[in-house]
Amino acid sequence: MAIKIRLARGGSKKRPFYRIVAADSRMPRDGRFIEKLGIYNPLLPKDSEDRVKMDVERIQYWLGQGAQTTDRIDRFLEAAGIREKTERNNPNKAKPGKKAQQRSEEKAAKAAEADTAEA
Repeated sequence: MAIKIRLARGGSKKRPFYRIVAADSRMPRDGRFIEKLGIYNPLLPKDSEDRVKMDVERIQYWLGQGAQTTDRIDRFLEAAGIREKTERNNPNKAKPGKKAQQRSEEKAAKAAEADTAEA
């Protein structure tokens, strides 16, 4: 059984609230879980102590049992000082999408035509 430490969404529409849970990876996001390990309230300010609350001992227990964490939980653990900070690399983040690339190519082609017409 593959255990994941992940977020389970609660709260109403446009008012998210998350539980940090240990769950079987085959279960749905908001479905059955093994244990509740903490809470995350993204509506609170980033400097608020109540924004993220975790049971650190139980999280370390599940990590010792081989549980995998999601990217967001990794960031919470890095902020809490439980895990060392890892270097992330997303080379496609700054690249424009396909449509924007096409528009820029068309604009460059028109500019080149205008330059040749002037000369």
